[in-house]
Amino acid sequence: MALKTTTLQSGTIGVIEVKGSLVGGEETDELNNAVADFVEQGNKKLIIDLAKVDYLNSTAIGVLVKAHTTYKKHQGLVKLCGINKNINNIFVITKLTLVFEVAETREEAVQALSQD
Repeated sequence: MALKTTTLQSGTIGVIEVKGSLVGGEETDELNNAVADFVEQGNKKLIIDLAKVDYLNSTAIGVLVKAHTTYKKHQGLVKLCGINKNINNIFVITKLTLVFEVAETREEAVQALSQD
């Protein structure tokens, strides 16, 4: 399954919806470019919705960490949402749950970032 990203604007919060498998190559380049576009626009709050992602590998984790680092450098915040059980297990094992803020749903993520 190919990756599809959709960029939306929910007030001042950017949202990237990712679909498919994140395994490197074009898929992660597309996500990386979408994040870079939001940063260039001066966006400070980004949600990456992974609800429709069925698989990711270390390359994809690297892209997510890069997004987090880039936003933090620009005094911004990245929040992940919709992580399935298998991906959550990867985040727990790698201790990325200590790095990323994670919400169950996109609505919860928007609400949390709206309060910041």
